[in-house]
Amino acid sequence: MIKAIIFDLNGVFIQSERLSDRFSKDYNVKTEDFLPVLSEIMAKVRQPNAGNLFKYWKPYLDQWHANLSESQFYDYWFNAETENKDLVGLAAELKGKGIKIIILSNNFKERTNYYLQTFPDLFKMFDRVYFSWQTGFVKPDPRAFDLLFSENSLKPEECLYSDDGEKNAELGNSLGIKSYIFTNAAGVANLL
Repeated sequence: MIKAIIFDLNGVFIQSERLSDRFSKDYNVKTEDFLPVLSEIMAKVRQPNAGNLFKYWKPYLDQWHANLSESQFYDYWFNAETENKDLVGLAAELKGKGIKIIILSNNFKERTNYYLQTFPDLFKMFDRVYFSWQTGFVKPDPRAFDLLFSENSLKPEECLYSDDGEKNAELGNSLGIKSYIFTNAAGVANLL
């Protein structure tokens, strides 16, 4: 019996145009130049005690002539993100049936704070939220799931997992969780 559905947050409940595509369009930064920087910075800021996100981005923004202050950069990035209304509706239905909704997200402090202020009703819906910058476990680290199972008295076979990252879904399956790459809310509904 399924007791909980574990979801990734970005690309699932919260969606936006890819930041690399936006920088390409707005600042003429080639995707092949942007993505390695994004990967390098995200590997650092998703960890506890990473410090200020902007300090990592500032040298690259200067190099790319993207004259953005810290607040302008956060606004540029975060204001493009919106709730997936279809999935929010489905999650509300599932909660009504007694299924826990748990978020397991590789995320960083600044964006988390923005989400909590901007989408407060969304976060009230979740039974638990795990951010890597708080736990220290970045998916696909299996300890991220171990912590979630332990703190919620869950077994892998009692959960479904939906993530937009293929490696994360593969890890979930290897741990005994029925895991799927997220495409849309209808796809999640079909899992049940």
